[in-house]
Amino acid sequence: MTERWTVLKVLRWTTDYLNEKGIDSPRLDAELLIGDALNKDRVGLYLCYDQPLQAEELAQIRQLVARRAKREPLQYILGHTEFWSLPFAVKPGVLIPRGDTEILVEEALRLLQGHADGARILDVGTGSGAIAVALAHSCPTLQVEAVDLQPEALDQAQANAVRNGVEQRVHFRQQDMAVLTGGPYQLVVSNPPYIREDEMAGLMPEVREHEPSVALHAGHDGLDCYRLLCRQALALLQPAGWLVVEVGAGQAETVAQLMQQHGLQNTFCRNDYNDIARVVGGQAPVTTGVAGEE
Repeated sequence: MTERWTVLKVLRWTTDYLNEKGIDSPRLDAELLIGDALNKDRVGLYLCYDQPLQAEELAQIRQLVARRAKREPLQYILGHTEFWSLPFAVKPGVLIPRGDTEILVEEALRLLQGHADGARILDVGTGSGAIAVALAHSCPTLQVEAVDLQPEALDQAQANAVRNGVEQRVHFRQQDMAVLTGGPYQLVVSNPPYIREDEMAGLMPEVREHEPSVALHAGHDGLDCYRLLCRQALALLQPAGWLVVEVGAGQAETVAQLMQQHGLQNTFCRNDYNDIARVVGGQAPVTTGVAGEE
């Protein structure tokens, strides 16, 4: 007699299997993968625990679970994720948006309070467009420009702007971070690559083997992109404008010093919800001038 597989039985088996493979959140991943195969959300899954599964449904679930067991990121398998409570499509070749980056959006919006009407914003290294789209969605008076060097990232970002109804106020262009142009901007934001060379091998397999290294690695000390941004900040910012960046653990003080060396003032750090310094900001003087060299 053929074994009867219900939704609950498959869920339990998948959870145990993913746990054996070292997945951090095996139950949640199992629910999302099975739900994707059955076209149900998590609540819908709970409501059909006793439902027997057909052979084609089991085959689809097995295919998805096999990919996750090989440490392919869940977001790439599903093809989407959530950021700032908004839906974002994601695919291999483009960095997956992370919750920590929402701290950067919070700080950007805080700095724009009372000054957002018609403000021009530049998002450097936009990737999936998460920061640019979140800012435009939160503040309908902003005009956001977003740049990235990778065409596949820009295509994905444009699709996400359309998906969230802000395509008329977010403008994307291909540009190298080393030669930024435009402005003056009231705010320049960036979540740049910041992983040190010696940290790459120790990253989780999902990150190390699947996400684009160009969006992760930033030289021997992880600070290459911050040097580029700080050197160009005063040329991009309007008087009293802000440069605000996400940083890796342990980098905040050094990045703040880089900002100060290049003429930015009133530097600050903001911790994430794990109490790690995650965002650093610096303000252009009221009258801009030429910053000193590093």
